[in-house]
Amino acid sequence: MKVVGEAADGETALELARGLRPDVLLADIQMPCMDGLELTRRLAEEVPTVRVVVVTTFDLDEYVHSALRSGAYGFLLKRSGAALLVEAVRAAVEGDSLISPQITTRLLRSLTVPQRDLSRQVQLTPRELEIAQFVADGLTNVDIAAELFISPGTVKTHLANLQGKLKVRNRVGIAAWVWEAGLRKNQ
Repeated sequence: MKVVGEAADGETALELARGLRPDVLLADIQMPCMDGLELTRRLAEEVPTVRVVVVTTFDLDEYVHSALRSGAYGFLLKRSGAALLVEAVRAAVEGDSLISPQITTRLLRSLTVPQRDLSRQVQLTPRELEIAQFVADGLTNVDIAAELFISPGTVKTHLANLQGKLKVRNRVGIAAWVWEAGLRKNQ
């Protein structure tokens, strides 16, 4: 890993990201000039190849939801530590997402409350649904491949198809859809 730029505020971070095109950008919620949520939204629109991981002290559901809806690939609390930060950056580079464990359970529980029948709104193949369920259970691409006796590359293809059909940017969006639809395997 290599740090290619630093910014003291959101506007500078956006300008640097436009020019430097880093793989991952770490953003705080509270920054001068433009907050991390607005920065995440703007990067998703203007420089979609830059994957944002939000790192903050604020453990508020509204921030988590807003960041993930805006396209963040991760949401970490600063108290999570350096090892988890490194894992979040690695996950974002791979197109995966990592959310602080302190937030994950609470976030997923909140998604299961209404349990709407979203499965009727989107036509997934049985294999796509199975892979989506494994994602919602936290399995990696390698784990899913081993479970289904397919290659990790085939899993990635299915995930790309799922993201398109569900209109989500990453694995978190896939998992959220499964939870909201009440389609988890291990409920």
